[in-house]
Amino acid sequence: MDLRTRISSGLKTAMKNQEAQRLSTLRLINAAIKDKDIALRGEGVEEGVGDAEVLAILGRMTRQRQESARAYEEGGRLDLAEAERAEIAVIEEFLPRPLTEAEVARAVDEAIQTTGAETIRDMGRVMGVLKADYAGRMDFGAVGPMVKERLA
Repeated sequence: MDLRTRISSGLKTAMKNQEAQRLSTLRLINAAIKDKDIALRGEGVEEGVGDAEVLAILGRMTRQRQESARAYEEGGRLDLAEAERAEIAVIEEFLPRPLTEAEVARAVDEAIQTTGAETIRDMGRVMGVLKADYAGRMDFGAVGPMVKERLA
């Protein structure tokens, strides 16, 4: 079952169970996906976004909410921070399980071996393979330095 279908069925279930917070978050996710569909249609792409792009959208939404929760905590608004964390929990239900540190290290090694990367100049190819294979499952901000260290 693709992500769009899972999100739609989650939306219907939330409506039936009258879960207001969950329903609101799922509607935000649907709106973000439809916005991206419309943007792509303007560029001449008819089929809409795929699972990889949906994962990217969900990852972006999670990061935005984490930053907001942090800002609310610093401002003493714990009620709003808690609401942001509740939205994060709903969004993360649709994200794949993140890789452990050992799995990330193994994935980096495999990507380096697959691409035949030897120098830092090959870092872009390695990161491209990792992003294609592990979108939404690893923090690429933390993986970049790891790749750089192995290629140095």
